[in-house]
Amino acid sequence: MSDENPFAPPTPASRQEPPRAPAAMPDGAASGPGPDLPPAASPYPFTTPQAVGGPAAGPVPPPPSSPDRRRPRGLGRGSVVLVASLALLAGLVGGIGGSALMDAREDGARPADAALPEAAGGEIVERPDGSVAAIAAEALPSVVSIAVRSADGEATGSGMVLKENGYILTNNHVVAGATSSGAPVFVTFSDGHEERAKIVGATPDYDLAVLKVSETGLTPLVLGDSDAVVVGDDVLAAGSPLGLDATVTTGIVSALHRPVQAGEQSATAFIDAIQTDAAINPGNSGGPLLNAAGEVIGINSAIAQAPGSLTATGNIGLGFAIPSNQARRTAEQLIESGEATFPVIGVLLDQTYQGEGVKVASAAQGGQPPITPDGPADRAGIAPGDVILAIEGRPVSRSDELIVAIRALAPGDAVTLRVRSAGADEGRDVRVVLDEKTSG
Repeated sequence: MSDENPFAPPTPASRQEPPRAPAAMPDGAASGPGPDLPPAASPYPFTTPQAVGGPAAGPVPPPPSSPDRRRPRGLGRGSVVLVASLALLAGLVGGIGGSALMDAREDGARPADAALPEAAGGEIVERPDGSVAAIAAEALPSVVSIAVRSADGEATGSGMVLKENGYILTNNHVVAGATSSGAPVFVTFSDGHEERAKIVGATPDYDLAVLKVSETGLTPLVLGDSDAVVVGDDVLAAGSPLGLDATVTTGIVSALHRPVQAGEQSATAFIDAIQTDAAINPGNSGGPLLNAAGEVIGINSAIAQAPGSLTATGNIGLGFAIPSNQARRTAEQLIESGEATFPVIGVLLDQTYQGEGVKVASAAQGGQPPITPDGPADRAGIAPGDVILAIEGRPVSRSDELIVAIRALAPGDAVTLRVRSAGADEGRDVRVVLDEKTSG
């Protein structure tokens, strides 16, 4: 076993992004008779991811005792008699030695050969900066459990202190039940006390929500720079999986820019996600994903599920987090106005297209034109039927890849698309300035 600290800052090395992984969906396991969350749409035939917040089951009770459960072989009543007989025989054969041992026990003394070495007591073990224990000790007081209590049951998830004056960040799907029904939301802090919270704002498009409690003097976690994250970085996930609060798990960043679709078809979140193999389970949603410096680089939001499964069954080593830079931008908007915006390029995509890149629709769909008049794409000269091959030099081959890459930017940003017109052999670079659309 290596003595190296797994959370020490990584030594710079060349890293490659692994192959694409499955998309994900908001987690939701329920404690009590809470409603099940529908699975997210997935373009992957081999797995369907699922989100990890929402209703989470509590601790699993031990199985009932079985009256016909057999004792392990060798531990039945006959064995007890045999062991007793052997012990008695040993005492007799021991002669003087057995007599001396009996005398020692009667005097209350411990035989010399039975004594075991003891550790030096009273010393506090110091955990070095950057160790898992040090990061957990620093972060856990700022990690909270969240519960939405309604007549249908209790939906639970996780969150983190965002500002010292009571702002809490979590996933939208954790509190979606309260948004639709008006059910009360409660926040439980690390010391066990509970506060009722109000929803400041929420966006299904980014699967984020900001809550507010009437409390001050809280210790917020620091949002780090998710653009600086690289594959292989050590990470720690904190939250309340399956209702077990103050839980931490560790792993690495497994991949970046995973296109994740989460939620219902009518309110799908598109996430340019950080993938991690740190154990993420139902109830982890909304909790922080931290780097080796203890900074938040993501908000845990979804997990992949095994092929053929309709609900989240637990960690299989494929978890997904909303990058912290996106969380920061959206949280600031929600605190300021209660609403969030996202960028658009103003095109409809042809979902039936099979081939290189992503194709702009050739005709109107559902009454919407393929190119928004005077929208970003229209102003840049993109036409119906054009194929978008890459964004900022990164090839795209599926619609969700292009959508999450756009959503990861901000309205007003300029982006370079590689576009090939119908009938052309070569592509051309097109500069597009993104427009703004209000979430909801």
